[in-house]
Amino acid sequence: MVEGGVVKAADKTEFTECWKVTWKTPYIMRLAFSAGIGGLLFGYDTGVISGALLYIKEDFEAVGRNTFLQELIVSTCVLGAIFGAAIGGFCSDSLGRRKTILVADFLFFVGAIVMAVAPHPWIIIVGRFLVGLGVGMASMTAPLYISEASPARIRGALVSMNGLMITGGQFLAYLINLAFTRAPGTWRWMLGVAGTPALIQFVLMLSLPESPRWLYRANRVDEARTILARIYHPDEVEIEINALKESVQNEKEIEDSIGTTTLSKVKGAFKDPVVRRGLYAGITVQVAQQFVGINTVMYYSPTIVQFAGFASKSVALALSLVTSGLNALGSIISMLFVDRYGRRKLMIISMFGIITCLVVLAIVFQQASIHSPGISQVESAHFGANSTCPSYFSNVNKNKWDCMSCLKAQCSFCSNAENQYHPGACLVSNEDLKGSCLAQKRVWFEEGCPSKIGFFAVILLGLYIVSYSPGMGTAPWIVNSEIYPLRYRGVGGGIAAVANWTSNLIVSLTFLTLTETLTVAGAFLLFAGISFLALTAIFFLVPETKGLQFEEVEKMLKSGFRPKLFGKNTKGADSV
Repeated sequence: MVEGGVVKAADKTEFTECWKVTWKTPYIMRLAFSAGIGGLLFGYDTGVISGALLYIKEDFEAVGRNTFLQELIVSTCVLGAIFGAAIGGFCSDSLGRRKTILVADFLFFVGAIVMAVAPHPWIIIVGRFLVGLGVGMASMTAPLYISEASPARIRGALVSMNGLMITGGQFLAYLINLAFTRAPGTWRWMLGVAGTPALIQFVLMLSLPESPRWLYRANRVDEARTILARIYHPDEVEIEINALKESVQNEKEIEDSIGTTTLSKVKGAFKDPVVRRGLYAGITVQVAQQFVGINTVMYYSPTIVQFAGFASKSVALALSLVTSGLNALGSIISMLFVDRYGRRKLMIISMFGIITCLVVLAIVFQQASIHSPGISQVESAHFGANSTCPSYFSNVNKNKWDCMSCLKAQCSFCSNAENQYHPGACLVSNEDLKGSCLAQKRVWFEEGCPSKIGFFAVILLGLYIVSYSPGMGTAPWIVNSEIYPLRYRGVGGGIAAVANWTSNLIVSLTFLTLTETLTVAGAFLLFAGISFLALTAIFFLVPETKGLQFEEVEKMLKSGFRPKLFGKNTKGADSV
């Protein structure tokens, strides 16, 4: 329900109920789908940069040599999203949800064009920042718009559709990456095509109404009533209107004491114990969503596959497509079960799977590193004395060198002509030697080494995605669309979204550096440790919100949440 009113039993708030309701009232699905394209923008940008980066490094030598510049190209979008999420919270409350989404589309479209025509890496970074502004605004406004246009009994499934659009956008990005691998301009097409869904959403949103909640708050009661009449049965419309009236009256009483500006609301949010507890939960799940390392996989998936020993860019992109497809499948699973089993339970189960996969991934990468092929002086000399890696050539302990030692010395490994797992050559990393190596039917490795167990790493990446997507992939956004009182919903969602994007920035800006400092295995082990801390925080701070009206969530937070381990739960606070 939009606010208040009678809801059916929680067991009805499942995907089948969503299908029945939207079949009878397709207007609800139209609203949710059109707003959900914001999730597609989010997902496409996440997925497309992972493949585009491989080719940007080829076109701009400075990018290929500079790990920090690669991280900057990836993470500047996230920096823009932080500002976008903060601005989005203000805009969604002052201008409305619909207009905020339109502004986000415009910024995304302009950013995509700037990236596509960029003559220099720094222009790509400018375009990435503009795209990030749009992504940040859409990431917190689209789920809000969907939840406010949805009956409570199917709200979770419809907001999950936003998650499905995110993962669908990632899958689409990998498909487009593969489609343009042999096209002139490769990465320019990959990044430029991103403007298409933004343009489509912009056109669709022009024909859709504002959120009925926001309209009522803006004293546009007749417009709100008209929209509610298209969503609810005629007998329920007055119930919803009365509930909104009561809610807005309460909100205005509070605003008289805390003020109406964003800063005063932020201060008021942290002073109000109900909102503060909601923020503890909302920020916890958003930060946890990023620090489990998901965007290292989504932003750098092809690079990670290369770390596992698959040198070919096309193969790396193809295998990454599999992980992206599993992510989309996980979102569908979430839509089926999020309103049946609850947000909290799915997140906790998800975290157990994530931690297990990260630990095993660390072990696999460590074993692959230990058993990487050795370096042969004969193989290295085969390409000429001036071609051998200087660090290897001058080292007195050449017999201890292997492929990983070669790559750490900023050189490249050319595999053995007979068997890539036998000792090969450690060579200076340049295009001429790469061409000579490939011309002899050998394989050129720059990011990872040949490994017989590398395929297990790809399988584990898939299992990691399967563990992540149904729970931590979608549930945090659902929790944040439900956990705040109406008077703080915009600013609360903005604060949580900023926390999400700030965490995303930290992870994406440091991953490649972590792999160089701690090795790939060490980086994944670090994420496993952080994930364990996040699991603990979720258990103690995050209540269950499935099937609850917004007023019921507020009452639950007012009395405080305690997990079962420490006492009986309040209503709706089901624990695992």
